[in-house]
Amino acid sequence: MKAVFMTDRGKVRLHNEDNGGIFTNSDGQRLAIVADGMGGHRAGDVASEMTIKHLKALWESTTKIHTAEEAEKWLEEAVLQVNKEIFQHSHQHTECEGMGTTIVAAISTNLFATVVNIGDSRCYLLNETGFKQLTEDHSLVNELVRSGQISREDAEHHPRKNVLLRALGTEESVEMDLKTITFEEEDALLLCSDGLSNKVSLEEMESIIRDGEMSLNDKAEELIKRANQYGGEDNITLAIVEYQEFNEGR
Repeated sequence: MKAVFMTDRGKVRLHNEDNGGIFTNSDGQRLAIVADGMGGHRAGDVASEMTIKHLKALWESTTKIHTAEEAEKWLEEAVLQVNKEIFQHSHQHTECEGMGTTIVAAISTNLFATVVNIGDSRCYLLNETGFKQLTEDHSLVNELVRSGQISREDAEHHPRKNVLLRALGTEESVEMDLKTITFEEEDALLLCSDGLSNKVSLEEMESIIRDGEMSLNDKAEELIKRANQYGGEDNITLAIVEYQEFNEGR
């Protein structure tokens, strides 16, 4: 398993409210996370930083995940803990009132990958059948698309594109989506904030992730470079996990 994490402030924003990372448990299994913070007075970066710090600590003290059921249970319980922590913090600190964050995270093993998401940060899968988005955005615009009120093309330029229907830490309880997929040799996961997915097309992402001549680091740098070339109005954050030779726990 190979993995890379990268984040960039972009060309317009004064601060980077995104956060994330790739963390290893005691058996060498990977947890990749991307969180896109939101809230005034820089509270967004507090929410995303709290999320990563908490999940990192939990994961690094976790022993081997054997089954998809274990992975889904771990993610659900961990995310609910973080939600409670952020919600309480925002009520105890007036400068953080209303803060929250998106989250997309993936546990990758040599048999499967389990993905959780809340908000509009995404996970894509590259495998033998192609390159596709695994997660559903929890956004107003995506609901309009799903209900047939607007087209996907209209959604790209909708004035309320950034309105989220779910976020981590904004409510006392939160719903999340959990999905487990088979993860095999030469498959890859791309997790990213909307600073990437709003700027770089599906076709471009696939071309870069699929490029056998580029290192993992080069792929991450090229994706961020493209998002900045196309405007870079938002923070840009991504994690790539590539399944290669069996080497967990060694």
